[in-house]
Amino acid sequence: MKAVALTHYLPVSNPDSLMDVELPAPAVSGRDILVRVEAVSVNPVDTKVRAPKEKIEPQPRVLGWDAAGTVVAVGEEVTLFSVGDEVFYAGDITRPGSNSEYQLVDERIVGHKPQSLSMAEAAALPLTSITAWEGLFDRLKINPDGVQGQQSLLIIGGAGGVGSVAIQLASQISGLNVIATASRENTQHWCHEMGADHTINHRQDMAAQLAELGFPAVDYIFCLNDTAGHWATMTQVIKPQGMICSIVESDVPLDMEPLKSKSAGFIWEFMFTRSMYQTHDMAEQGHLLNQISKRTDADSLQTTLTEHLTPINAENLRKAHAMVEQGKMIGKVVLSDWQN
Repeated sequence: MKAVALTHYLPVSNPDSLMDVELPAPAVSGRDILVRVEAVSVNPVDTKVRAPKEKIEPQPRVLGWDAAGTVVAVGEEVTLFSVGDEVFYAGDITRPGSNSEYQLVDERIVGHKPQSLSMAEAAALPLTSITAWEGLFDRLKINPDGVQGQQSLLIIGGAGGVGSVAIQLASQISGLNVIATASRENTQHWCHEMGADHTINHRQDMAAQLAELGFPAVDYIFCLNDTAGHWATMTQVIKPQGMICSIVESDVPLDMEPLKSKSAGFIWEFMFTRSMYQTHDMAEQGHLLNQISKRTDADSLQTTLTEHLTPINAENLRKAHAMVEQGKMIGKVVLSDWQN
């Protein structure tokens, strides 16, 4: 099968950072399904894993943690999917990724692709949808059946892939007052299109901007950008008994002391936790992807695809990695179709 892989961890400007290779197609067994990958998207995790380091892989390593495609074979223990089903998923960071013509993935972390979307449109959604859903409803414990009263949510980094889905879910499912941060006119416009009630600039005094909007403090904060850099502001504006969730690792220890008197909480969200540790509730990711699929087909959620490259090959994946590394992406970049 065709694949795009690496053996050395190099700057994306280096042609050897991602290379076109031929690999054996995997054999399916157990609870795995074998998917013919038809579209993939690139996330910050791809660029972080690929980032330069001294390590050398003895065998080509395939990255990629977002895919849409068709089931071509199933393991003997599979009960949720059949050959011919169209699916979408983010996969498992401990296994070979989606930048290959065929991929094995555990059926429990796979969803049925939205029928209303193309493969490319669907491939933009899995990782960001899982991250947004888990962050809002599993970590922050926001009620998915609707919020009592006028509670507020601050999303730091609203125009990226996760933010674009989180805004939609929070505004449509929970009815929260959603304040998203965006530093440019086009990203502010995008956040409002996704459903944000307000936008503020995270490069300026966020506490002052929130106060001007009538939110001297907020009930929830979902941090999708620079946890350490925004930490002082987050601990300042979180309400007593409020909750902060972040998906961005910190290079420095976070000072939890400001949260103590408020009895406020902080929690991490990492969407690979369930698959990495084979948790008892792994199947929740499949369930939530099916919820995303149903809501998309009902026209309540929209794809966040904004850049589309074809075909899937090393050159285009390097281009996509470079776009993500610039830190200015709105929505998602997707690649589709393998060149014959």
